[in-house]
Amino acid sequence: MAGGPKKPVNIFKHYAADAPKEIFNWRLWCAIVPFALMGAARGIDEGLINGVFTSSAFQDYLGIKNNDPSELANIKGNVVAMVNVGSIGGALLAFLICDRIGRVWATRVLCILWSIGIAIFMANKGHLGAVYAGRLIAGLGIGQTTVVAPVYIAEIAPASVRGACTCFFTGAVYVGVIIAYVANYGTSRSMPNSIGRWLLPTSVHLMFAFIIFALCFIFTYESPRYLVAAGQRDKALVNLCKIRNLPPNHEYIEREMSDIELSLAHEKEATAGVGFSGLLKELFLTPSNFYRIYIGIGGQLLSQWSGGPSITIYASNLFALVGVTGTEQSLLSTVVFGVVKFCSSMICALFLVDIIGRKRSLLIGIALQTVSMAYVAAFLTKVPRIAEAGYDPSPSEARAGTGAIAFIYISGVGWALGWNSMQYLLTAELFPLRIRALSSSLVMCTHFANAYGNSRAVPNMLLPIAQGGLGPAGTFWLFAAITILGGFWVWVTIPETAGRSLETMDRVFGLPWYRIGLFGTREAERIDSLEAMEDEKVVVAKHVEEKRDASAASQ
Repeated sequence: MAGGPKKPVNIFKHYAADAPKEIFNWRLWCAIVPFALMGAARGIDEGLINGVFTSSAFQDYLGIKNNDPSELANIKGNVVAMVNVGSIGGALLAFLICDRIGRVWATRVLCILWSIGIAIFMANKGHLGAVYAGRLIAGLGIGQTTVVAPVYIAEIAPASVRGACTCFFTGAVYVGVIIAYVANYGTSRSMPNSIGRWLLPTSVHLMFAFIIFALCFIFTYESPRYLVAAGQRDKALVNLCKIRNLPPNHEYIEREMSDIELSLAHEKEATAGVGFSGLLKELFLTPSNFYRIYIGIGGQLLSQWSGGPSITIYASNLFALVGVTGTEQSLLSTVVFGVVKFCSSMICALFLVDIIGRKRSLLIGIALQTVSMAYVAAFLTKVPRIAEAGYDPSPSEARAGTGAIAFIYISGVGWALGWNSMQYLLTAELFPLRIRALSSSLVMCTHFANAYGNSRAVPNMLLPIAQGGLGPAGTFWLFAAITILGGFWVWVTIPETAGRSLETMDRVFGLPWYRIGLFGTREAERIDSLEAMEDEKVVVAKHVEEKRDASAASQ
């Protein structure tokens, strides 16, 4: 064929033109897989627990089936939220062990805690206290996944695909959600009144914990950035060469190792002789770091109360609110909902987050979520009786109800493209190496504290106003208002970080705080250009000197 054989297509070349093709190799992807799968821990729990709790088999087993609706809502809120309580401790525990035993061993520890908690939950023997205790201990493991996995992935992934690789973690959240929804739907049909109705779906937790634990012994390499910080420079170089599939003397390896060591040296010089209190001072008293922790905590607050997590956890209940009748139909709707969110997260990972950028993807997702929440709220305001047994909606109300169902799906698309992907990615890549584990742990503590408040409050919020709730319509209006506020906050607060190495992230935060969100990226690009010009001058000067030396030698 004329022109010779075609070269294989490199799907990353449009934003990784300066990177050697060897760095996109099987070792990198295999090392990322176990950490990406950790996203399924939270997804399985969010997709599973509401269906498990609402099953008559589970309620009969605990002896709570005949409790009044208000008391049942409180118990349900406690059971659902207990993992989030444990996860607050898990996020703090991740900081304590992540920087001491490494990212890989921290993963093995969390898998053990996760499994122990689920085993206690499954062996509760009809005692509600054992249910609470098991979910609390499981939370200690699940909470660590949101710190360990994004930090590890961000540290080993090349800058050009760091966003996509971290978003695979959020994609795994929806893998867990889908599997949980399918397990609930399948057992509700095949064994509705058996103890297996809730035991079998719950065992999915143990399956994933075992898979991740096993893969950590087969495919993973400890983070080179962690090893450099731990004083193991030689081992860091070996691991970096394996992950990048390049020799130690390759220019790319030498430059990356130099950047890691230089960045760490600067951090150590700035905080010489300080312990944990010094890390806290560095985090909260250094303006650029304080702004980053503000972004992390503010993002968690706005994302968790935007309604996205609530729809994931209580999907079957919320589909019933807009007219989906029957337990099986509600559970089947949740399966489709999980598939929609998974596909959206993969689109975000592969085509948006590293191409159009973090900020644009986040704003697109928030816009979709805002429209969806507002429509559902307006529908429930106009047709408040749609979920009542025996209510016969008019043709126009039925069509509007179909639209409300569609907009719940669209809200899932917006959540997957926006907040759910960005809340982990930004936390993992914003902070300097020395305080990365500490800051990620603090942000994730905020995440789970708000997740606890949200998951605990939503069953009561959905109660009628006469019973102390906001009602379904009021709940969705609240979600819509918070989502609008979140969109404005993102626009003025968050800078673009796509394609930037972890070691040059400081350049984005060099401006006064009120200018960072709108102008920080432009300032970083200006510094990049100046540095590139200086490097070019050095190269030209070296070339001229070499020619002069060669001319002198020839004479």
